[in-house]
Amino acid sequence: MVAFLPACSPLAHETHPNTAVDLSRLRNLALSWHPVPYVDALAGMRILADGPPTASATLAIVRAILRTNARIGPLDALRLGAATVRAARRDGLLPEYLAATLLQESAYDPRALSSAGAVGIAQFMPGTAAENGVDPYDPYDAIRGAAALISSYVRSYRGVYPDPYAAALAAYNAGPGAVDAYHGIPPYPQTREYVGDILERWAWIAAQERTRAARQGAPAGGE
Repeated sequence: MVAFLPACSPLAHETHPNTAVDLSRLRNLALSWHPVPYVDALAGMRILADGPPTASATLAIVRAILRTNARIGPLDALRLGAATVRAARRDGLLPEYLAATLLQESAYDPRALSSAGAVGIAQFMPGTAAENGVDPYDPYDAIRGAAALISSYVRSYRGVYPDPYAAALAAYNAGPGAVDAYHGIPPYPQTREYVGDILERWAWIAAQERTRAARQGAPAGGE
């Protein structure tokens, strides 16, 4: 009986539960792509959003996702980051470049829908998705499709324009016809801002890695 006395004492009833609510965090959880029930082990995954420079391209991309979109959980960020690295390397792109593009397009939100009708994580227009055999509602297929399409632009523009990566971004945004018509990045303010923002994001992601990703060089690090 003595062992149970502390639990029955008045002191056990003097503690007050924490009823504070972070409305911003609650809203993000409610709107997240895959709401995850609280698990103690997941609390440690918050370190994925920050930390010292890493040799992993995947981790650098995960950090960028988590810092950009509070509605993407750490597990989903890991899956999407790993899918980005696989797709980029399969098509000869730097993973950081592809990740920066997807961050600009949708902040890695698989349910993103633009006012113009672009759909999903890679913001494919339905017609473009159909032409390229992509399911824009499936984030992993859309990542694959975006990598394939952008890499085809990079290959086409290499040796034609001074920066084939920037020209490829312009084609992804405004269409290859506009790039051809203006012999490079078209003079549309939205497209020029789009390209500039992605190049800045690319540099930020690369800066998270111990071995910096040279824009014309090899992939920065391991998986």
